[in-house]
Amino acid sequence: MERRSFIQKGALATLGTLAFSAKSYSKIIGANDRVRVACVGFSDRHRASHVPPFKALAKGMNFEMVALSDLWNRRRDEGKAFLEKELGGTIQTYRNNEELYSAKGIDAVFISTADFQHALHTIEAVKAGCDTYTEKPLAETMEDNRAVLKAVKESGKVVQIGSQRRSGENYWAADEFIKSGKFGDIKMVELMWNVNQPGRWRRPELTSILKESDIDWKRFLMNRPADKFDPRKYLEYRLFWPYSSGIPGQWMSHQIDTVHWFSGLKHPNSVVANGGIYQWNDGRVNADTMTVVFDYGQGNKGFQVQFTSRFSNSAGGTKEIYYSNGGELNLDTNTISPNGGLREREAKAMGLQANLLPTMKIEGAKVATDADTGGDILTFNHVKNWMDCVRSRKTPNAPIEAGYQHSIATIMSNAAYRTGQRVTFDEKTQEVMAGDKIFKY
Repeated sequence: MERRSFIQKGALATLGTLAFSAKSYSKIIGANDRVRVACVGFSDRHRASHVPPFKALAKGMNFEMVALSDLWNRRRDEGKAFLEKELGGTIQTYRNNEELYSAKGIDAVFISTADFQHALHTIEAVKAGCDTYTEKPLAETMEDNRAVLKAVKESGKVVQIGSQRRSGENYWAADEFIKSGKFGDIKMVELMWNVNQPGRWRRPELTSILKESDIDWKRFLMNRPADKFDPRKYLEYRLFWPYSSGIPGQWMSHQIDTVHWFSGLKHPNSVVANGGIYQWNDGRVNADTMTVVFDYGQGNKGFQVQFTSRFSNSAGGTKEIYYSNGGELNLDTNTISPNGGLREREAKAMGLQANLLPTMKIEGAKVATDADTGGDILTFNHVKNWMDCVRSRKTPNAPIEAGYQHSIATIMSNAAYRTGQRVTFDEKTQEVMAGDKIFKY
């Protein structure tokens, strides 16, 4: 495979060699203006994944972290201490986003709050005049999904969705190979995301000390139904609907995004799902095991996608394999091969010609198979691409449309799991339909 200039796509920076210089940025209009950044939600994700690349890039690109907004007083104090130690300077803390944006002086924000809040916090940010790096999933309901798409498009702000595969060299190479026609039509995609981690998404030490007086519970709920204070729902929200869909929003959203990217399709035609809580009966309501099957495309251009995930056994790890009649494209091994392709013997029996892909490597590092893709080179490249685009005002690698599309698929998956029905998407109304009813929480 010919190597392309991924630097042009903003996806080649490495931890050892940064693909930029202060001189190059000085030629960009506004490059001398410092970009002041705030953290919206001091989370483990922000600490481990956003801060390291920002730290490496900020000085040369004239970015500065200046503020932090979090509903919990403990997180505000911890975040201030951590960010000042890692990044230098002074971090101003705010009890909520209303205080943050009322103070003015913020140009961009990292958003890594609870899953159901991403869309709503992005709307707040762009209306306040800020660019955003918004973690996935973008939205967990179509009402929020449509609202954030509209707000971002109207604002003209740079919004990067945290789908870091879109800044991976191997993913760019795979996309190029498929779109070149050399792969043939996609016929099947197998996606897998398995872990065996009892503590995944659990925070028992913190839930035991969190008090309602420490946070603003009503602000946390935002547009979700009124509910009594529950420290588990605040800290372990990924286990509880309607604060998170769990597996679909957290993990499947990454992988289904590549399906949309490579195929050019915006959403599935239909979805069915099954699963349950088979291992960790700890009070959660979201599944610890799930299988989702999607139908995409039409006629001989159609294909099926199967996603499986389990918390009870990590065998298989994280895999993404695309199949055509001629073989497979495997993003776990970073290879293209004739595996399973139409061989001469079977083809000749039907008066056809053999159809076998060549064996070749895909350029670039693969995603870690331990399901922890936070601190890898993809995230570094992705943060850098966002910072580049804040400067240049170009469209980032994972624009708002990418988030809107993966959210359709994750909402459809959640609807299929919770209703037990075959779920479709109404193109005209942009609603997820479970049978003849709109899916609502």
